Amino acid sequence: MSITKTKSIDQIIVTENGTILYREATRVMEDGNQISQTYHRTSLTPGQDLTGVPANVAAIAQAAWTPEVLAAYQADQERIAAEMAARAAEAAAAQTIA
Repeated sequence: MSITKTKSIDQIIVTENGTILYREATRVMEDGNQISQTYHRTSLTPGQDLTGVPANVAAIAQAAWTPEVLAAYQADQERIAAEMAARAAEAAAAQTIA
């Protein structure tokens, strides 16, 4: 009776804004038959440090994260931060009035 455990990246997705989603499958096998399987999902945002990321995922990230993608992602994050700050200011002003 031989039990083995293997891990593999079985799914990699690059979204429209450059975010990378990947799934690592862990399979436990007994005498060639799978007896257990679990998944761990991870996301990476454009420009994120790739230290410790599996090599195949890092290679896709480096190909997908062109200077244009990085600039567009950063601009979108700045736009979102500005919108959130404006909403917070509106909420604070509304509390002051009330």
